[in-house]
Amino acid sequence: MTKELMKGNVALAEAAVRAGCEAYFGYPITPQTELLEHMAARMPELGRVFLQAESEVAAINMIYGAASSGVRTMTSSSSPGISLMQEGFSYIVASEVPVVIIDVMRGGPGLGNIQPAQSDYNQITKTAGHGDYRPIVLAPSTIQEGIDMVTLAFDLADKYRTLVFVALDGAIGQMMEPAEMPPMQELRPRPDWAITGQGDRAEKNVITSIYLGPELLGNFNEKLQDKLALIEENEIRYEAEGTDDAELVVVAFGTSGRVAKSAVSHLRKQGKKVGMFRPITLWPFPEKELAALADGGVKKFLVVEMNMGQMIHDVRLAVGRNVEIEFHGRAGGSIPLPEEVAAKASAMLEVK
Repeated sequence: MTKELMKGNVALAEAAVRAGCEAYFGYPITPQTELLEHMAARMPELGRVFLQAESEVAAINMIYGAASSGVRTMTSSSSPGISLMQEGFSYIVASEVPVVIIDVMRGGPGLGNIQPAQSDYNQITKTAGHGDYRPIVLAPSTIQEGIDMVTLAFDLADKYRTLVFVALDGAIGQMMEPAEMPPMQELRPRPDWAITGQGDRAEKNVITSIYLGPELLGNFNEKLQDKLALIEENEIRYEAEGTDDAELVVVAFGTSGRVAKSAVSHLRKQGKKVGMFRPITLWPFPEKELAALADGGVKKFLVVEMNMGQMIHDVRLAVGRNVEIEFHGRAGGSIPLPEEVAAKASAMLEVK
């Protein structure tokens, strides 16, 4: 296959089409609106469902219903829109239906602005709706990785019958890079758990999130924890470079991960023992892998984020209190520069 120059939002939308997305419901919000626009053109062409809802709240409830019928279903939004969908996320997880969400993050809090940020880390990894659950969260750092993750997201959602986020910041959504699209997949047959409408089955499936009795709800939550443990055991993904001999490791994801990679490459050319660790799954978080670095002799960690410090709490939990952890962040929609990260890491190395 040949690569073509593609905008991030458009590339991820087309990847969803080719992964067999049969129903898309959404509401326009920058910096992800091109994704919705692409789906508006492509889905009707293929005889699939596209609907621009009257709000994000409406969209997530339409998603809930469509997913219950067993079709591959997706929505996309940006930070304030994701906040509006929180109740729907919880119902989806409680009903064990597979859904993919693409979150193109912008600055915050409040209305914020339309510039790139990573301000949704907490809300998608820890508070994506009420209840004792976590969604799977995938964080690409390139457009190609985003394309590949959309297909993976649908596969993981189907495998575990759960909610999966592809979380990128507005820079990746708006930038253009050469990328290779996957071939078009055939649509899947309806799974046996799906609601059937007026099908010919003698017994109808019932999908519900209602477990009213304490024992009934408790049992469901125990079952849900077993599923989450299975995901943690099998679905952790990360990238590490230069960590074998590193005295300091820079930890970053998404666009910040790209910046960190450039900074670390520059420092290693200067002979400095610096490594880079990029979580690809923000949940399940690769805490054991980070802990192994601390246990193996890394004494300093620098966490780089496009927020005021959200992932840093997970890094601290992973590596413990016997190592030095510092933070470098940008909020308000600006991206840290490799020179800034390199300077911060060099300053940390000089302190013995």
